[in-house]
Amino acid sequence: MNRLSEFLVGLLFGLGLLLSGMTDPGKVIGFLDLSGMWDPSLAFVMGGAIAVGFFAFALAKRRTQSFLGGALHLPTSSQIDRRLLIGSALFGVGWGIAGFCPGPGLVSMAAGQPKAVAFVVAMLAGMVAFEMADRFIHKPLALRNAT
Repeated sequence: MNRLSEFLVGLLFGLGLLLSGMTDPGKVIGFLDLSGMWDPSLAFVMGGAIAVGFFAFALAKRRTQSFLGGALHLPTSSQIDRRLLIGSALFGVGWGIAGFCPGPGLVSMAAGQPKAVAFVVAMLAGMVAFEMADRFIHKPLALRNAT
């Protein structure tokens, strides 16, 4: 039942992305272009998402289990550090250049958009590069010198 509910929620999320225009890179770039022909329509989509998320997290904080009975694991860290700021900046720059972020990129790729395929491949390559760099940076120096 969990996998089915995960699939249905993902399907609903993807449908929402399609209907809202979040999978259209031109619309997204138009929203991010504050100095040109700014398209504010996605602000309403984001505002709606924030409102839903606000109330959903308020409800979730009072619960110990998910609606399907599984354990509920909410984020506990409120630390804003250098890694978070750099990651956020890279996410924003990538979103502004490509017009996609991960969710809409996957939906657009599934819909057969060639630009989305290139975006998802680049996103996955970036994730792999990050993991490799992160392991190298956090690997103890003694282990690095031993190999």
